[in-house]
Amino acid sequence: MISREPTIERLALARELLLTPFGLDESHLSRALAEIRAHRVDDADLYFQYTRSEGWSLEEGIVKTGSFSIDQGVGVRAVSGEKTAFAYSDDISEASLLDAARTVRSISAVAKAGRARVASEKIAKSRSLYPQIDPIATMDSTAKVQLLERAERMARAKDPRVLQVMAGLASEYDVVLVARADGTLAADVRPLVRMSITVIAEQGGRREVGSAGGGGRFGLAYFSDEQVAQYVDEAVNAALVNLESRPAPAGEMTVVLGPGWPGVLLHEAVGHGLEGDFNRKGSSAFSGRIGQRVAAKGVTVLDDGTIADRRGSLNVDDEGHATQKNVLIEDGILKGYIQDAMNARLMGQAPTGNGRRESYAHIPMPRMTNTYMLAGDKDPKEIVASIKKGLYATNFGGGQVDITSGKFVFSASEAYWVEDGKILYPVKGATLVGSGPESLKKVSMIGNDMRLDSGVGTCGKEGQSVPVGVGQPTLRIDGITVGGTA
Repeated sequence: MISREPTIERLALARELLLTPFGLDESHLSRALAEIRAHRVDDADLYFQYTRSEGWSLEEGIVKTGSFSIDQGVGVRAVSGEKTAFAYSDDISEASLLDAARTVRSISAVAKAGRARVASEKIAKSRSLYPQIDPIATMDSTAKVQLLERAERMARAKDPRVLQVMAGLASEYDVVLVARADGTLAADVRPLVRMSITVIAEQGGRREVGSAGGGGRFGLAYFSDEQVAQYVDEAVNAALVNLESRPAPAGEMTVVLGPGWPGVLLHEAVGHGLEGDFNRKGSSAFSGRIGQRVAAKGVTVLDDGTIADRRGSLNVDDEGHATQKNVLIEDGILKGYIQDAMNARLMGQAPTGNGRRESYAHIPMPRMTNTYMLAGDKDPKEIVASIKKGLYATNFGGGQVDITSGKFVFSASEAYWVEDGKILYPVKGATLVGSGPESLKKVSMIGNDMRLDSGVGTCGKEGQSVPVGVGQPTLRIDGITVGGTA
């Protein structure tokens, strides 16, 4: 059997799903783009998408809901200076494509002299980071239901205090095709799966919740009994720990963050502030600070969309650019921003493979992929032992950040009070309050245990949600304000 190069294979599949059934080929895409470029625009693109999604959820020992959906359509965009005109349709046809093209080109009222030249076709550089599979088809419906039921039995068997178990399984098959005004063609086939487990435990009339889960860009076979058992252990342990928790102290104190998912604080407090649109407009706390020290020595932060199988990774971004491993902060010095095509052009920089959109019905903007801090040289036990009086936070719930000031507020879902280097008891209600740029300068110890999250992250920005990854090693930060309940 002769196989084609993966980039060519993805383009062939995208054509088969998104063009051929509707009587379209590359000549129709060129014509639509030429219609837009008949006016003076700086950039234009067509974004075709086919998405098939499935979800199952278990509650009270029964798989109560199952969902399945198919969505497809095309988004048409023209960019002139800082202005964007955008139209989208779930009707993929030559007529709707040309109608949308004529609509968005009105962003620039001045027509070019003569006929717009049709750019020669070129295939975008790409990567091969995950399999070209439909994850929904990697397990039959009966096996999916049994998987959730097995997770529920495991959780109940862990401890008699487990009162209720909820489990969910989600799969998505996403195929995209991007055609740009410069003739570039790009395609991607994006599998995505996720499993979640939530337990409620009760003791002496008190109830607490614990959650765990994970996933990535692969098939459902990833959720082996061993993997599910790990999620169950984490969820049950979190609930039982919280049953023993006491009110959190308040005040300014030393805080140690655990590895992995606590990197969500880095994502919110720092990552969003490094996105190109905020910095171009001067509204970020990091605006105009390239080359300056913005963090303590030893702090190196990357955004990397090239990690195999990761939830936040992409072979190409939603503008057809290959993803990259971008160094944002190196040894405390700000090195660069996360860019999409428009903001990169306006700032005189190159795109970084971070142009992302929720779907064909949304415009792209600079977004993170997998954002993490590199490891240091400290033993995590040494870092915890260094706390005189303070908080050790190993898991987080929700949080928010003000981009302009860099101020953040984060809730710890699992945390411990530490005195003289010893973990004394779990605490509940701890809220971390601070400034992202200032907190980075207060990092005093960096662990050698950098870990990425298990594959659960979803990032929201301006009403759009995209899958992302986070990560970090154990960190000691000197002087974060903790809002507690004590």
